Amino acid sequence: MRAEARTGSVLDRIVEARRAAVEHRKRVLPEPVLRLAVQKGTPVRDFPAVLTRSSTNIIAELKKASPSRGLLRGDFDPRLLATQLEQAGAAALSVLTEEEFFQGSLESLRTARKATTLPVLRKDFIFDPWQVWETRATDADSFLLIAAILSDSLLRELLVLGRELGMEALVEVHTREEIARVIEAGARIIGINNRDLRTLAVRLDSSFELIELLPDDCIAVCESGLRSADELARLRAAGFDAFLIGEHLMESADPAAALRKLLETG
Repeated sequence: MRAEARTGSVLDRIVEARRAAVEHRKRVLPEPVLRLAVQKGTPVRDFPAVLTRSSTNIIAELKKASPSRGLLRGDFDPRLLATQLEQAGAAALSVLTEEEFFQGSLESLRTARKATTLPVLRKDFIFDPWQVWETRATDADSFLLIAAILSDSLLRELLVLGRELGMEALVEVHTREEIARVIEAGARIIGINNRDLRTLAVRLDSSFELIELLPDDCIAVCESGLRSADELARLRAAGFDAFLIGEHLMESADPAAALRKLLETG
């Protein structure tokens, strides 16, 4: 089975642009060069372990902009944000690295990781094994895979390659069909995205409706639209292990204070 077509969607446009960018970068930076960089890189930090602590485990996301909201944070300083969010109690960090639609970069990821001891997730649109090598060469500890843009065979291939490089991917789903596909592919960390990537509309009920379909031995992550401690408490009670929160933090005057408030009351 292949991922269903998303003709004309926002996701289609992003992936199309990303494919062109990746093909260019592959010519500039061949895979053998990335393999050498991986050999010289830093050890992988344990991303799955921090998501399963008996606490409110928040993956704090560094995101400068988004297609749905535009510029989120004008004073975007990856080093300062990473340091402050670690001190505020983040379990891990997520860094957007897609340039055109999210104004992200791999340099932001490198900077954030050097500034903290936390595991760092690369948030991007990954569909090529070369990108997984690039991810580890940048010293990331995990990476996002979006079920909607991957065939079953490619999803398995990228999961296996990530594990060979010491990384366990966060696999993102939005529908029942996608959950069945990623479980069959062997995903161990599954993120339920409350945002429909076809329309960018957010619906928190998606997580409550889909959590029951996740196996007990999978790590369950809730993504998108999370803004209150009450929501986190209800989602933890429903079975979620961790929460990926970006826009709420990035739009706050003081992201660290916003994170502390979620953790103190959650």
